[in-house]
Amino acid sequence: MVHLMGLWFTVAIFLLSIPGDHCAQIIGGKVSVPHSRPFMAKIKGSKGRLCGGTLIKPNWVLTAAHCIITNKTEVILGIHSENDTTKQVFKVNKKISHPDFDRVKKQNDIRLLQLKEKAKLNKNVAIVKLPKKYGDLKAGTQCLVAGWGITESRRPSDVLREVDVTVIARNICNDRKHYNSKPLVTMNMVCAGDKSGGKDACTGDSGGPLICNGVQRGIVSFGRGCGKSQYPGVYTLLTKEYLIG
Repeated sequence: MVHLMGLWFTVAIFLLSIPGDHCAQIIGGKVSVPHSRPFMAKIKGSKGRLCGGTLIKPNWVLTAAHCIITNKTEVILGIHSENDTTKQVFKVNKKISHPDFDRVKKQNDIRLLQLKEKAKLNKNVAIVKLPKKYGDLKAGTQCLVAGWGITESRRPSDVLREVDVTVIARNICNDRKHYNSKPLVTMNMVCAGDKSGGKDACTGDSGGPLICNGVQRGIVSFGRGCGKSQYPGVYTLLTKEYLIG
């Protein structure tokens, strides 16, 4: 079982979690098969704030550091839509952001949330698969991103949605036709989207997973707009720096 740079704080935990969504609901995707992504967490705050996350242990959720977490925040597991009777709702006991999280440069956008109680694992609530090896993601790799964020309708989705995205080389992401290194997409990040645009995470999807070959390899971090070909989504890459065995 992998452990997160969780020795950040003298706490031996199994993985790490960013606020102020910059671009994070599913654009250009489809409705997920109900309960086919049992590791997904819906993180609801006050004033309609919304993020995603993944269950990495029965009482730990991995998300983005930029997501705003308060004592009113609820973490909801086991749902496709919030009307599901299968849902489990938790308050946050502790939040642990990466100590070098940089809101401006978007660096180290990763956080752990400790739930006040342990989730009951079943067919609707399960632990996400994490990498056993922490190599880079090659350009062209096919992945999937899921969440309840804003869709083409410009409103959050009532049901879990997902979209297939393709990893884009960093040198392309950083060139003048794309982000122009503002901010710089580093080796601890990965770009993914579609060369023609139209496939992306969006507002409300931040903190959710980038799943490649059935394993979580990244966390929805930021973008510029949603679904724009020149601004593919940028994800925190789960590297050795963050996860240790």
